[in-house]
Amino acid sequence: MAIDIKEYLTPPILLIIFLLVISLMFIFPVLNMIILGAILAYGVRPVALKIQSKLKYSSISILLAMVVVLIPLILLVGYIVFEISSVVSTMLLTNSYVDINESITQLLNYLPLNIDTNSINSSLNSSIKDIATYVLNYSVSFLSKFANITLDLFILVCSVFYFVRDGDRCLAFIKDFVPDDSKEFFDNTVESVKDVLKSIFYGHFLTSVIIGIFGCIGYSLLGYPYGIFLGVITGILQLIPVFGPWPIYWALFFIDVACGNYPRAVIVLLFGFFLSTIDMYIRPALSSHYAEIHPLILLIGFLSGPLVYGIVGFIIGPLILGITYAVLDSYRREYLVGDD
Repeated sequence: MAIDIKEYLTPPILLIIFLLVISLMFIFPVLNMIILGAILAYGVRPVALKIQSKLKYSSISILLAMVVVLIPLILLVGYIVFEISSVVSTMLLTNSYVDINESITQLLNYLPLNIDTNSINSSLNSSIKDIATYVLNYSVSFLSKFANITLDLFILVCSVFYFVRDGDRCLAFIKDFVPDDSKEFFDNTVESVKDVLKSIFYGHFLTSVIIGIFGCIGYSLLGYPYGIFLGVITGILQLIPVFGPWPIYWALFFIDVACGNYPRAVIVLLFGFFLSTIDMYIRPALSSHYAEIHPLILLIGFLSGPLVYGIVGFIIGPLILGITYAVLDSYRREYLVGDD
């Protein structure tokens, strides 16, 4: 039976489509903040409800919950930017990278290879200067966009607040447009999306926090400068599939070997293996109760997200792909193969 599209493209529908397209054009520059706000609202909402059970004022409860959840994230980003700027500035002002040259020279003396150490040192110095200059230029550019950053943060805070307060009404509003024969699919999809969010929050973000805390403690006890910063970076790398904490502890291992600190080199390597091993136990234990997300989905999300949405893409990318997978799986089970 042929479908007459004119029966569906009535004047009200055409008007709605037109207004939706125009509205999307307006909100597209800040769409990443709105999406991130909706995602963060899912994590803030349980905290707000718990506070509201004691306080009885919803708006104040939401604001307090946002402070509890968002302020640490903002402080974390500020801390990372400050530490990177401090390290780069120190290297440029004190020429401390000369110590690296001496370490590499000592290391190459132990290798039975005919290598021109002066050429390697020259190339290394040039590379370090280029990297440091790039980081400083990027930091200056980042600060020059302060007005845009402030606007994005304001939209993010407002999005979190209103999604926490009116998220249920928003879902009910959308559900009213769903045909009666698809409402069950809509409800199942919403539950699948919640499971994906829980799986990523608990199975990946919480795992990264735990690994990061272990890293901060371990690197600090081993006497590394910027031990806390190294632990924070370890936690962030833990979020990215394939990477994990190994780039940090292997880099520290080679630096210690180059400097002749062999006992600490062995210890940091064993500590790194410990971090990589406990991840195999923590992540399944936290995420096994919720949706299982294939590692390839997360890998593509983490790598492609920043290309589309900038730094927040590290969060939005894997979540959007994970939610898309959940919707497709829900449709597959509902209409194609039935419930497993």
